[in-house]
Amino acid sequence: MVFLVNLRKYLIIALAGIALTACATQKRGSGQMQGDVYTGSATVEFLATGVKDRVFFATNKSTLTTASRDTLRKQAAWMRKKGKDKTFTIEGHADERGTREYNLALGERRANAVKDYLMTYGISGSRLNVISYGKERPVNSGSNPLAWSQNRRSVTVKAN
Repeated sequence: MVFLVNLRKYLIIALAGIALTACATQKRGSGQMQGDVYTGSATVEFLATGVKDRVFFATNKSTLTTASRDTLRKQAAWMRKKGKDKTFTIEGHADERGTREYNLALGERRANAVKDYLMTYGISGSRLNVISYGKERPVNSGSNPLAWSQNRRSVTVKAN
């Protein structure tokens, strides 16, 4: 009898552990990361058909990844062909960690990295405005690695 009571307790503990693990497991397709850089599409919108509007960064970095450079080349091509008469705002964002001042400066470095890259592909700097929101406008309000990776971004938006 004691054996059955103990077995029942162990089964309950094991099932509770499995249930908690299932709750903490990320759903397939809900986000993808390479290292700590977001590579999924759950938070991505489009500047134009087939042209993503944002690029993502590693923690405390403003260095463009290979995927970011590819996205920005597509943005520049679209801006040269279809968006000739438009100006754009490049928004720099950071995750929730760090001080407000640090994240504003980091967001500005990220936005300027995007601006500089677009300029190397023939986009006039006078058409590109930079603004940093730091951690003030998260796209994902969670407090976990996936949310942080989605919030470390630069977004290109049409100003006119």
